[in-house]
Amino acid sequence: MFKLKLVIVSLIAPFVMSAQSFGGSIEFKYYTLKDTTVNVYYVKDKNVKLDQFGKRSGSVEGSFVFDLANNTIKFVNPKRKVWGDHKSETSPVIKGVCETKKTSNTKNIQGVKCTEYIVKNTEENTAISYWIATGKYDFFVPLVKVWNRKDKQSIYFNQLKDLPAGAMPMLSEEKQISDGKFITRLEVSKISKENLDASKLAVPADYKKFEQ
Repeated sequence: MFKLKLVIVSLIAPFVMSAQSFGGSIEFKYYTLKDTTVNVYYVKDKNVKLDQFGKRSGSVEGSFVFDLANNTIKFVNPKRKVWGDHKSETSPVIKGVCETKKTSNTKNIQGVKCTEYIVKNTEENTAISYWIATGKYDFFVPLVKVWNRKDKQSIYFNQLKDLPAGAMPMLSEEKQISDGKFITRLEVSKISKENLDASKLAVPADYKKFEQ
Protein backbone atom coordinates (compact mmCIF):
# COMPACT_ATOMS: atom_id res chain seq x y z
CA MET A 1 0.00 0.00 0.00
CA PHE A 2 2.86 2.38 0.87
CA LYS A 3 4.50 1.76 -2.51
CA LEU A 4 1.18 2.36 -4.24
CA LYS A 5 0.84 5.74 -2.49
CA LEU A 6 4.33 6.71 -3.63
CA VAL A 7 3.45 5.84 -7.22
CA ILE A 8 0.24 7.90 -7.06
CA VAL A 9 2.09 10.89 -5.60
CA SER A 10 4.79 10.66 -8.27
CA LEU A 11 2.14 10.65 -10.97
CA ILE A 12 0.20 13.57 -9.52
CA ALA A 13 3.18 15.78 -8.64
CA PRO A 14 4.01 16.93 -12.20
CA PHE A 15 0.42 18.08 -12.71
CA VAL A 16 0.42 19.98 -9.42
CA MET A 17 3.69 21.69 -10.32
CA SER A 18 2.43 22.62 -13.78
CA ALA A 19 -0.60 24.29 -12.25
CA GLN A 20 1.48 26.49 -9.97
CA SER A 21 1.55 30.21 -10.69
CA PHE A 22 4.65 31.68 -12.28
CA GLY A 23 7.41 33.04 -10.08
CA GLY A 24 10.55 34.73 -11.38
CA SER A 25 11.35 37.38 -13.98
CA ILE A 26 9.99 38.13 -17.45
CA GLU A 27 11.89 40.49 -19.74
CA PHE A 28 10.06 42.09 -22.63
CA LYS A 29 10.79 44.68 -25.28
CA TYR A 30 8.45 47.41 -26.49
CA TYR A 31 8.95 48.56 -30.07
CA THR A 32 7.57 51.71 -31.69
CA LEU A 33 8.47 53.43 -34.95
CA LYS A 34 10.91 55.64 -33.06
CA ASP A 35 12.19 53.64 -30.13
CA THR A 36 12.79 50.31 -28.39
CA THR A 37 12.64 49.97 -24.62
CA VAL A 38 13.34 47.09 -22.24
CA ASN A 39 11.19 46.24 -19.22
CA VAL A 40 11.30 43.42 -16.67
CA TYR A 41 8.53 41.97 -14.50
CA TYR A 42 9.56 40.39 -11.20
CA VAL A 43 6.80 38.14 -9.88
CA LYS A 44 6.29 36.51 -6.50
CA ASP A 45 2.78 35.38 -5.47
CA LYS A 46 0.51 38.47 -5.49
CA ASN A 47 3.39 40.91 -5.70
CA VAL A 48 4.89 42.25 -8.93
CA LYS A 49 7.60 44.80 -9.64
CA LEU A 50 8.06 46.33 -13.09
CA ASP A 51 11.48 47.83 -13.85
CA GLN A 52 11.79 50.17 -16.82
CA PHE A 53 15.29 50.48 -18.28
CA GLY A 54 16.69 53.56 -19.99
CA LYS A 55 17.69 53.09 -23.61
CA ARG A 56 21.00 54.92 -23.27
CA SER A 57 21.88 54.23 -19.65
CA GLY A 58 20.86 50.56 -19.63
CA SER A 59 19.96 51.01 -15.96
CA VAL A 60 16.60 51.12 -14.19
CA GLU A 61 15.11 54.59 -14.57
CA GLY A 62 11.76 53.89 -12.92
CA SER A 63 9.71 51.13 -11.35
CA PHE A 64 6.17 50.26 -10.37
CA VAL A 65 5.38 47.99 -7.42
CA PHE A 66 2.01 46.19 -7.57
CA ASP A 67 0.24 44.62 -4.61
CA LEU A 68 -2.44 42.62 -6.40
CA ALA A 69 -3.97 41.36 -3.16
CA ASN A 70 -4.91 44.94 -2.23
CA ASN A 71 -5.03 46.46 -5.74
CA THR A 72 -2.44 49.12 -4.97
CA ILE A 73 0.44 50.53 -7.04
CA LYS A 74 3.54 52.44 -5.95
CA PHE A 75 5.93 54.28 -8.25
CA VAL A 76 9.65 54.23 -7.50
CA ASN A 77 12.25 56.73 -8.69
CA PRO A 78 15.77 55.31 -8.15
CA LYS A 79 17.57 58.51 -9.16
CA ARG A 80 15.84 60.59 -6.50
CA LYS A 81 15.38 57.64 -4.12
CA VAL A 82 11.71 58.40 -3.59
CA TRP A 83 8.47 56.47 -3.93
CA GLY A 84 4.80 57.36 -3.91
CA ASP A 85 1.29 56.04 -4.33
CA HIS A 86 0.30 55.70 -7.97
CA LYS A 87 -3.31 56.34 -8.89
CA SER A 88 -4.81 54.42 -11.80
CA GLU A 89 -5.73 56.47 -14.83
CA THR A 90 -9.35 57.30 -15.65
CA SER A 91 -11.15 54.73 -17.74
CA PRO A 92 -10.25 55.12 -21.43
CA VAL A 93 -12.85 55.92 -24.07
CA ILE A 94 -13.11 53.63 -27.09
CA LYS A 95 -14.56 54.95 -30.33
CA GLY A 96 -16.69 52.46 -32.22
CA VAL A 97 -16.81 48.76 -31.36
CA CYS A 98 -13.97 46.33 -30.70
CA GLU A 99 -14.43 42.94 -32.34
CA THR A 100 -12.58 40.02 -30.72
CA LYS A 101 -11.67 36.65 -32.20
CA LYS A 102 -9.75 33.60 -31.06
CA THR A 103 -7.99 31.99 -34.01
CA SER A 104 -6.66 28.47 -34.47
CA ASN A 105 -3.14 29.81 -35.05
CA THR A 106 -0.44 28.80 -32.57
CA LYS A 107 3.29 29.40 -32.22
CA ASN A 108 6.02 28.78 -29.66
CA ILE A 109 7.55 31.89 -28.07
CA GLN A 110 10.40 31.43 -25.61
CA GLY A 111 9.49 27.74 -25.50
CA VAL A 112 5.87 28.46 -24.55
CA LYS A 113 2.91 27.50 -26.75
CA CYS A 114 0.75 30.52 -27.56
CA THR A 115 -2.63 30.95 -29.28
CA GLU A 116 -3.51 33.98 -31.37
CA TYR A 117 -6.33 36.31 -30.36
CA ILE A 118 -7.24 39.33 -32.48
CA VAL A 119 -8.95 42.55 -31.41
CA LYS A 120 -9.86 45.06 -34.11
CA ASN A 121 -11.75 48.34 -34.27
CA THR A 122 -12.61 49.68 -37.70
CA GLU A 123 -13.45 53.18 -36.49
CA GLU A 124 -10.08 53.48 -34.76
CA ASN A 125 -8.37 51.81 -37.74
CA THR A 126 -6.54 49.49 -35.37
CA ALA A 127 -6.03 45.75 -35.08
CA ILE A 128 -3.91 44.01 -32.46
CA SER A 129 -2.85 40.37 -32.52
CA TYR A 130 -2.12 38.83 -29.12
CA TRP A 131 -0.21 35.56 -28.90
CA ILE A 132 -1.36 34.33 -25.52
CA ALA A 133 0.08 31.70 -23.19
CA THR A 134 -2.11 30.30 -20.43
CA GLY A 135 -1.99 28.39 -17.17
CA LYS A 136 0.77 30.01 -15.10
CA TYR A 137 0.63 33.78 -15.42
CA ASP A 138 -2.13 34.59 -12.95
CA PHE A 139 -0.65 37.98 -12.14
CA PHE A 140 -1.04 39.52 -15.60
CA VAL A 141 -4.80 40.06 -16.08
CA PRO A 142 -5.28 41.58 -12.58
CA LEU A 143 -2.22 43.81 -13.14
CA VAL A 144 -3.52 45.19 -16.44
CA LYS A 145 -6.92 45.88 -14.90
CA VAL A 146 -5.63 47.67 -11.80
CA TRP A 147 -3.08 49.68 -13.81
CA ASN A 148 -5.77 50.78 -16.29
CA ARG A 149 -3.33 52.27 -18.82
CA LYS A 150 -4.60 54.25 -21.82
CA ASP A 151 -2.33 52.77 -24.50
CA LYS A 152 -4.19 50.66 -27.05
CA GLN A 153 -2.20 47.52 -26.27
CA SER A 154 -3.68 47.57 -22.76
CA ILE A 155 -7.14 48.86 -23.72
CA TYR A 156 -7.71 46.25 -26.41
CA PHE A 157 -6.37 43.43 -24.23
CA ASN A 158 -9.07 44.26 -21.68
CA GLN A 159 -11.68 43.66 -24.39
CA LEU A 160 -10.81 39.96 -24.45
CA LYS A 161 -13.37 38.20 -22.31
CA ASP A 162 -13.40 34.65 -20.91
CA LEU A 163 -9.67 34.12 -21.34
CA PRO A 164 -8.33 30.87 -19.88
CA ALA A 165 -6.81 31.04 -16.41
CA GLY A 166 -3.28 32.43 -16.16
CA ALA A 167 -3.37 34.18 -19.55
CA MET A 168 -0.59 36.51 -20.70
CA PRO A 169 0.50 37.61 -24.18
CA MET A 170 4.05 36.64 -25.10
CA LEU A 171 3.80 38.76 -28.25
CA SER A 172 1.39 41.46 -29.36
CA GLU A 173 1.45 43.49 -32.56
CA GLU A 174 -0.54 46.65 -33.23
CA LYS A 175 -1.20 47.66 -36.85
CA GLN A 176 -3.43 49.92 -38.89
CA ILE A 177 -6.28 48.05 -40.55
CA SER A 178 -6.29 50.17 -43.70
CA ASP A 179 -2.73 49.47 -44.85
CA GLY A 180 -1.22 47.05 -42.32
CA LYS A 181 1.24 49.70 -41.15
CA PHE A 182 3.17 48.78 -38.00
CA ILE A 183 2.42 50.84 -34.87
CA THR A 184 3.72 49.03 -31.79
CA ARG A 185 4.98 45.61 -30.75
CA LEU A 186 5.48 43.97 -27.35
CA GLU A 187 7.55 40.79 -27.17
CA VAL A 188 8.80 38.65 -24.31
CA SER A 189 12.54 38.20 -24.81
CA LYS A 190 13.50 36.18 -21.72
CA ILE A 191 11.77 34.12 -19.03
CA SER A 192 13.55 33.08 -15.83
CA LYS A 193 11.73 30.92 -13.29
CA GLU A 194 13.01 31.37 -9.74
CA ASN A 195 11.90 31.86 -6.17
CA LEU A 196 12.65 35.55 -5.70
CA ASP A 197 13.41 37.07 -2.33
CA ALA A 198 10.59 39.40 -1.23
CA SER A 199 13.06 42.29 -0.92
CA LYS A 200 13.57 42.19 -4.70
CA LEU A 201 9.99 43.39 -5.14
CA ALA A 202 9.86 45.87 -2.28
CA VAL A 203 10.55 49.60 -2.16
CA PRO A 204 14.09 50.03 -0.73
CA ALA A 205 14.00 50.90 2.96
CA ASP A 206 16.12 54.05 2.54
CA TYR A 207 13.78 55.60 -0.06
CA LYS A 208 11.55 58.44 1.14
CA LYS A 209 7.88 58.86 0.33
CA PHE A 210 7.19 61.59 -2.20
CA GLU A 211 4.46 63.98 -1.06
CA GLN A 212 2.86 66.32 -3.55
